[in-house]
Amino acid sequence: MANKIKKVVLAYSGGLDTSIIIPWLKENYDNCEVIAVSGDVGQGTELDGLEEKALKTGASKLYIEDLTEEFVEDYVFPTVQAGAIYENQYMLGTSFARPIIAKRIAEIAIKEGADAICHGCTGKGNDQVRFELAIKAFAPDMQIIAPWRIWNIKSRDEEIDYAEAHNIPLKINRETNYSKDKNLWHLSHEGLDLEDPANEPQYEKPGFLEMGVSPIQAPDKPTYVTIHFERGIPTSIDGVEMNGKQIVAKLNELGGANGIGLADLVENRLVGMKSRGVYETPGGAILYKAHEVLETITLDKETARVKQYLSIKFADIVYNGQWFTPLREAMSAFVTETQKTVTGDVKLKLYKGNIINAGVTSPYTLYDEEVATFDEDNVYNQADSAGFINLFGLPIKVRAKLEQKRNNNK
Repeated sequence: MANKIKKVVLAYSGGLDTSIIIPWLKENYDNCEVIAVSGDVGQGTELDGLEEKALKTGASKLYIEDLTEEFVEDYVFPTVQAGAIYENQYMLGTSFARPIIAKRIAEIAIKEGADAICHGCTGKGNDQVRFELAIKAFAPDMQIIAPWRIWNIKSRDEEIDYAEAHNIPLKINRETNYSKDKNLWHLSHEGLDLEDPANEPQYEKPGFLEMGVSPIQAPDKPTYVTIHFERGIPTSIDGVEMNGKQIVAKLNELGGANGIGLADLVENRLVGMKSRGVYETPGGAILYKAHEVLETITLDKETARVKQYLSIKFADIVYNGQWFTPLREAMSAFVTETQKTVTGDVKLKLYKGNIINAGVTSPYTLYDEEVATFDEDNVYNQADSAGFINLFGLPIKVRAKLEQKRNNNK
């Protein structure tokens, strides 16, 4: 098989895994051409110097594709609209970034006439599934190379050994070698001391958190923010209209400064094991909360209930890499329909890791103060509730009477 592969497109981040994969591919596939592709979904400075590094380690060229706005508008916001959070805490930052990157890689591989696509995902993780399902959706006949499933390297320490032997520069060292994934939406931390769930994350340690501060280090004064939504999509902050990318960046700034959006969880990976991760999602936490608050006054009870339990399935779909599937598309269509009235303003108070509701308004509100009031009103006849309770409680009453009758006949 090796002699048939002449050109490989590599999903390239410039991190430890993909840095050593370029020379590894050339060593093991008869000096094949390696084209590196980096999808920019808001990694920031991680992309600095990437082209020089890719070319120096053996790539013939590097594509850096700006996917940030599409990432936010077409993947992040639809997931927020769905209210989808994996296992109640994880706001899916890595999960919905993988399909858009893999889609672009598949498109470039076809354009370049590549024989294979390569990724640096491990055989233990979720990302291998997310990448490969997306590749199958857009390049179904493309061969996939996953070095972690076939090479002799067994640990990150051995990866560093390989990098040093091949004079590959790294931004990490063995002592601070957390496995991280960063994009505009979030930053994840795994490995080292975090592998033991008994260990408390070192939130106050300088350099651990990158998107904000610990709630303990946050200001003693709260920050207020007002977010406007149109059909479930945020369009402005404090009256200033912004695009999706700008909104997430601004909320990251406000949330990070106030210790918002830290999650420490042991999650159930798709491949069957439990994994401990610490996530920073400051702007995302604010958006999920604001959207949830707005829906409390704009969705009727039955729609809200169905949407709530479907959100669990939606989160599973995103987490499992099934973005490009008929089910996800159908569920998104349902979500879009529910968002027709999710328009209005939500005011939140940010204080030491807490997001506190400070008021919500909408032209489509279903909240009627005259109906809900505890004061005198002319629209609700309290005597009507007696008949309602009799009907609502009929099954309970019938069961109790029949139970009594059976007991009396013993």
